[in-house]
Amino acid sequence: MSSVLIIGASGGIGSALADGFVARGSQVDRLSRSADGFDVTDAGSIAQHLSGRGPYERVVVATGALEIGGAAPEKTIKGLDARAMADQFALNAIGPALVLSHAHALLHRDRPCVFAVLSARVGSIGDNRIGGWISYRSAKAAVNQIVRTASIELARTHKEAAVVALHPGTVETPFTEKYLSRHPAVPASEAAQNLIGVMDGLGPRQTGSFFDYSGAEVAW
Repeated sequence: MSSVLIIGASGGIGSALADGFVARGSQVDRLSRSADGFDVTDAGSIAQHLSGRGPYERVVVATGALEIGGAAPEKTIKGLDARAMADQFALNAIGPALVLSHAHALLHRDRPCVFAVLSARVGSIGDNRIGGWISYRSAKAAVNQIVRTASIELARTHKEAAVVALHPGTVETPFTEKYLSRHPAVPASEAAQNLIGVMDGLGPRQTGSFFDYSGAEVAW
C-alpha cells in the first residue's frame, strides 16, 4: 500500500486527489487549513504539522488561490496592487517553498517517489502570449523556479525522486467558477485522475520539470 500526503486536501482538486488515491488503496494523510489549522503561509504552522511525518511515495501541494481577499486578477499592469501581489506570492509561491523545505524528510530516499506542486500554465513565461493576470502569473512562475531549484538539491540525496510542477487544467471548483465560461473545464474527479496518471509515469529523469494533465511538458 502506497502512502500519500495531500496538502490542501479540503479544496476541490486536493479533495478529489485524496479520494482518488484512497480509491486505489493508498493510505492517505490529508492536511488543510479548514480541517487542521494548517497555514501554508506560516513557517511555524508548516513545521508543526509536518514534523514526524513521512516518508511518502506521493506528496502533493494542492493549495493556492486565483483571488485572495476579493482581489481579482488584473486585466493589465495598470491595475497592479502591491498588497494583492504580495498575497499572491505568499500563498502561491512562498507557501509551497516552505513545504518543500521539509521534502527531505517527507520523501523516501531509497525508492521511487513524487513530490508535486500544483502550478498553472499561465505561470509559463514561454507560453505567455496575451498578458494580464500579472500577480498570479508571476507567483506561479516563481513557484515553478522553486520546484526546479528544489529538484536539483533533492536529487543529491533522493536519487529516485521526481519533484515536479503540474498544471491540472481548468477544473470545476469554487476556485474557478467565475472564469469557467472562458475555458473548457473538467470535474475535479476527472482532473485528479489525470494528475494521478501523470504522477504514475514520473521518475528521476523527469525531476525538475513542468507537466500538464495529459503528461505533456509545459515550457517554463
